[in-house]
Amino acid sequence: MNRILCIGEALIDMICTDKGMTLSEGNHFLKKAGGAPMNVAAAIAAMGGKVSVAAKLGQDPFGKHLIEVLNDFKVDTKHVISSPDHFTTFAFVSLMENGERDFYFNRGADGMLNDEEVTAINIDAYKIVHFGSATAFLPGPLQIAYRKLLDRAKAKGLFISFDPNYRHLLFGNDQATFIQKSWEFIQQSDFVKLSDEEAIMITATATVEEAIKSLSSRTDAVIAITLGKEGTLLGLKGKMSKVPSITVHPVDTTGAGDAFVGAVLFQLSRYSGEEINAMDESGWINVVSQANKAGAKTCEYMGAMEAFKHLKENMS
Repeated sequence: MNRILCIGEALIDMICTDKGMTLSEGNHFLKKAGGAPMNVAAAIAAMGGKVSVAAKLGQDPFGKHLIEVLNDFKVDTKHVISSPDHFTTFAFVSLMENGERDFYFNRGADGMLNDEEVTAINIDAYKIVHFGSATAFLPGPLQIAYRKLLDRAKAKGLFISFDPNYRHLLFGNDQATFIQKSWEFIQQSDFVKLSDEEAIMITATATVEEAIKSLSSRTDAVIAITLGKEGTLLGLKGKMSKVPSITVHPVDTTGAGDAFVGAVLFQLSRYSGEEINAMDESGWINVVSQANKAGAKTCEYMGAMEAFKHLKENMS
């Protein structure tokens, strides 16, 4: 049994292609399939892994498009619910000349995935559960279902992966709640992936080295703090290692972190729970090294889903 379950949002990113214009000024938008858990699942499937997504979409053309994208990657969609009562969630983004983003989040079906629907999932069919939703800490049914699935997975002894996926544009006014809920998941997880900014924010430290020490003092999880082109800082049983990445010429960094997580989980899915628990520092460095390569190679393509189509060939 090597199946992985990813829970959280699947949504449509509407990217304004009129550079430097606000959303109110822009006229041209590019539709892209998005949502971190969906991206992770697509990356896993692209590498040949067996993976399912638990999410809720609108029963509309955009929800249909997201299911088609997942099906194209051969992601199992039996736990993707199409709701006739809610529209598919949208995130509208425009990149301004000063580097800031004009952002508008139009939340719909993703936040309505509820505990009853998630409880219906037979988690005995899975070995790994990945919690990587950027929206699951927002108020609503998904927040409750997300936490209850964590409790179920923990009780069953499944391998738990967590990526907080902080988005300042969603949580800027309530950072404290986000940090508190992140710690609840970090302390229950077996593998935690954070960006350098997330690690420093959540631990209230000044450097990634201090952050990894803080994290390691409060969780037994393997910690991976991604550092972009510098690679990844790995924390394992109180030991710290820097795992270098590879040199690429980036075109678009979208989805690089999700490719990293997908590559870690795909590799772990091929081992038994006992083998994962027994994995030493050199084993984890090898796993992270391959994941760094997946993240870096993703940056060579425009758009995460386009990049994921090439993951298998790039990882061979």
